[in-house]
Amino acid sequence: MKTILYARVSTTDQTLDHQKTQAEQAGFVIDDVVSDHGVSGVSTRLRERPEGKRLFDMLRTGDTLVVRWVDRLGRDYADVTKTIREFMERGVIVRTVINNMTFDGATKDPVQMAVRDALIGFMAATAQANHEATKASQRAGIDAAKADKKKYLGRKPSYDRKALDAVLSMIEVGTNGTSEIAKATGLTRQTVIRIKQDPAKANTILSAWE
Repeated sequence: MKTILYARVSTTDQTLDHQKTQAEQAGFVIDDVVSDHGVSGVSTRLRERPEGKRLFDMLRTGDTLVVRWVDRLGRDYADVTKTIREFMERGVIVRTVINNMTFDGATKDPVQMAVRDALIGFMAATAQANHEATKASQRAGIDAAKADKKKYLGRKPSYDRKALDAVLSMIEVGTNGTSEIAKATGLTRQTVIRIKQDPAKANTILSAWE
């Protein structure tokens, strides 16, 4: 039985090494890593991703699939819930790094099954809502930047999109302190603190300069 980490890395996402480190810090012992790079999780089903196909072939009954969050497993609510249930039917345990959620199809108790299925639906819906909120925030930031493009932009931020996304991801996990985040991203503690205090403002400033 193996523990396999699946990671999706886009141009604005966390690096593969960072996601693996997060999983190990959460207590997972990873036997193998499967990752897709530059693939949109919003428009592409897991089975249609180059390494996603290999993941389905690799997983066996009794294996554990680790993902940073359930949004790595599908495009939207329906796709995520379908994918998790398919893995459970195959005897694969699905676990998340964030909040350490476990989805196991072994239970036959109807109450536990109902709770598990309700939790899957809630987590998938939350993932889709978070994605849509992020897109809306980014659009708002871009619109604000366009409206102010003739104005003085102020001091250029010391972080780029990749660094900002990494900081926000680590803040979301909640297991990293300010100093740890600063060290991991190469930013100063003061910069990390400002991002923590007002993520939307940090995104708007960066969008203006982009």
